[in-house]
Amino acid sequence: MENFILYNASQSTCSQRVRYALHAKKITFEDKKLDLFSGDQLAPEYLKINPNGVVPALVHRGESITDSAVILEYLEDIFPEVFPMRPKKPEIVARVRAMMRFVDEIPGPAIRIPSYNLAFLPHFQSMTEDEFQSLCDSKPLRREFLMKMGRTGFSEADMDESLARLKRGIVRMAEWLNYSKGPWLIGDQFTIADLAIMPVIIRMADINLGYIWDKLPVIEGWLSRIQSSENYNATFYHGSLLTEKYPHLANMKKV
Repeated sequence: MENFILYNASQSTCSQRVRYALHAKKITFEDKKLDLFSGDQLAPEYLKINPNGVVPALVHRGESITDSAVILEYLEDIFPEVFPMRPKKPEIVARVRAMMRFVDEIPGPAIRIPSYNLAFLPHFQSMTEDEFQSLCDSKPLRREFLMKMGRTGFSEADMDESLARLKRGIVRMAEWLNYSKGPWLIGDQFTIADLAIMPVIIRMADINLGYIWDKLPVIEGWLSRIQSSENYNATFYHGSLLTEKYPHLANMKKV
């Protein structure tokens, strides 16, 4: 097997997508875990690999592939016959890609706000204003997001907006499942669209936002299938869930 190096972080939702895909395709890879709070992703040597200063990044054949959605497509390009997660028919591929675009526009960004407010905020509160500003300025893809959060956290209005976006995402996902009749988003085949939304749903369940799909059993069924799948435990090893690092989250009251 050719050499693959995955630069990732345990709790990074985008990293979780790629870890699952690599395990599903039985690709042996060197697992380079970065400590995001220590700034590993901003080290000069990593910025040469991914100048955006985020994870994940996959290095293969000396080339760096960045952005989790791009990496998922790349793995399908080079190993199309091993646990195929991209359909053959162009019209179905188009539907899968439209689903992925929706995930990356609506629920994907929305889950960051409760994640940061509920788990990561104390880390930023421990910084001085200068340290925090320096951190923001060093992150080309996350600068405005962090600046909006500040060292006091996202506002109640921001939290309400993110929850509304997550609810829209869940409703849309239920529509996809009902249309396809499951068990996966397009029907019988597990695809990179399922992978795209997987970490969002798992994160929501982990931080007690699962009540959002209480009246949508198709979501709970889909989640149960993911959690019982062959590659789940290898992807979500201990420490990958926020509640495993921040135990207080497990006791949060429902919103």
